[in-house]
Amino acid sequence: MNKKDIYILGVGNNTGVYIDLVEECGYNPAGLYHYEKGREGELLHNIPILDCHENLFKQNLTGLLFAISVGNNLIRKNLAEKILKCGGEIPTLIHPTAVVSKYAKLGNRVVVHANSVIQAGASIGADTVISSNASVSHNSIIGKACYQAFGSTIGAYVNISDNALIGQGAVIISGKVDFIGENSIIGAGSVVTKSVPKNTIVAGNPARIIKSI
Repeated sequence: MNKKDIYILGVGNNTGVYIDLVEECGYNPAGLYHYEKGREGELLHNIPILDCHENLFKQNLTGLLFAISVGNNLIRKNLAEKILKCGGEIPTLIHPTAVVSKYAKLGNRVVVHANSVIQAGASIGADTVISSNASVSHNSIIGKACYQAFGSTIGAYVNISDNALIGQGAVIISGKVDFIGENSIIGAGSVVTKSVPKNTIVAGNPARIIKSI
């Protein structure tokens, strides 16, 4: 059976991870698109940069599949909206080593990387990325366009609002944290023991407010 072609937006240090991911999910990475002009023909892991984002979005993308290798939540969400507006499709990608409960709910265009665990009753919003070795405990809700970085843990019954970033190795404690506010950032290695207001950066153990954004 022939693998379906898929194109990856975003050329950077994390792109190789997405190449691995789409291949493991049964797709053929057919080309890359970069935000800069003038890099056409360059190769990354033997996959060519075909064009820039600007030129891509001048085309009718009906029937074409895309993945977005971009960590910034708002940029990733914006790119997804442009792809869909041009008729393209963005499949949900779940690495075969990830464990996703059949009782969990995943929105459109969600990405779940290798060795992550999403437990029963969890809900993941559209355009959210769960990075490798991360876990989402039962009955927690993650909003749209969030990013949960490598090795982080979201405890049970936590409500994470749209566009939040959970840093590497951060732990959000079950039974202590009701919500993480919209656009908030949880610093790497933080241990979060209470709710975090929207538009806020917290860090440390226990996590404390660093600044508002």
